[in-house]
Amino acid sequence: MNTEQLLSTFVEYFEERGHRRIVGSTLLPPPGDPVLFTTSGMHPLTPYLEGRPHPLGSRLVNVQRCLRTTDLEEVGDATHLTVFEMLGTWSLGDYEGPLSLDWGHGLLTEGLGVDPGLLYATVHAGDDRTDQDTASLRLWQDKGVPVELTVEDNWWSNGPVGPCGPDSEIFLWSGEGPPRSTPTRDDRWVEVWNHVTMSHRRLDDGSLVPLPRRNVDTGLGLERLASLLQGKPSVFECDVFDPWRRLVPPLWHLDETSLRIVCDHLRSAVVVLGDGVRPANTGRGYVLRRLVRRVLTLLWRDDPSRGVGDLREELVRHTLDHFRQDVPPGDVLRHLIEEEQRFRRQLERGRRVLARPRFRGLLTEEDLHYLHDTHGLPRDLVTTLRQE
Repeated sequence: MNTEQLLSTFVEYFEERGHRRIVGSTLLPPPGDPVLFTTSGMHPLTPYLEGRPHPLGSRLVNVQRCLRTTDLEEVGDATHLTVFEMLGTWSLGDYEGPLSLDWGHGLLTEGLGVDPGLLYATVHAGDDRTDQDTASLRLWQDKGVPVELTVEDNWWSNGPVGPCGPDSEIFLWSGEGPPRSTPTRDDRWVEVWNHVTMSHRRLDDGSLVPLPRRNVDTGLGLERLASLLQGKPSVFECDVFDPWRRLVPPLWHLDETSLRIVCDHLRSAVVVLGDGVRPANTGRGYVLRRLVRRVLTLLWRDDPSRGVGDLREELVRHTLDHFRQDVPPGDVLRHLIEEEQRFRRQLERGRRVLARPRFRGLLTEEDLHYLHDTHGLPRDLVTTLRQE
């Protein structure tokens, strides 16, 4: 099952159970939101999780593209991506967590053909302020799915204040041979689906008060699940990356980790550009700039003649089509090439500045602030130039 089939199976499964699909999944949050990019499927739904009625009703399903800058340093391993798609379902004061888990189990085992013996669940164990999530525990016991009880790992919060509550996470075994150990003791158990019951609100003083209406929020990473169902050892080998793994290695010889970073960051840059962001020194534009310049730093490490102009238009078109973005591939490539040209000019200027006697020794924080404010050289660029 490829990712498009997986996506349609997920949406149709929940539509059959009374959920309405939310359309529109831009990376850009609504005006006034302080967050740079949409980081999860629930982010655009925050007002409705707080109690506002949703125009489509109390049962919702969607596919949301997300970007997480917090995962940038993790990209290159088997499971992390900068831009990814999150499959989500919501009950806005309708059904409770156990029914959500029951449907989740049914989709995985019946709809997607996952062997029930490869599943494990974690459930909130309770502590001195909250009760054990006995309803979820009972559901998993009735299904014959083994359960591990945790405290912090199974209490979800949307920040230091705001809605929070117990969650139950579903893990899928990715190792060779029969499953062993538990999710907290063996990382071959890969988390694929989190079901959160938003039952409380955390106040400024840290205290918890029950919410007048309980909601259920679930999130399932599309690429992560696709790689597991397709028997691939990493998200970079599921079908959405097939064109990248076919066309990038002939362009640039890279080790596996660098190949993953280059493919991820270029793919993410295409999506960000497709949503209308342009490179800049602050905000969203700076995130885009970091992605492109990290790619260029890796490419130029072995060969300064390499550049994003080598990139095949087919890859840009494939990514824009996958994320349903109506943008000409040539426009995206033009912005990437222009950013590369700016970076080359900035590198030359930076080398001349750093060659001054003042900057030849250990740089202080004052030096770094001066280089940034006066010469436009951010800390990461200074670090790159000093390593040459």
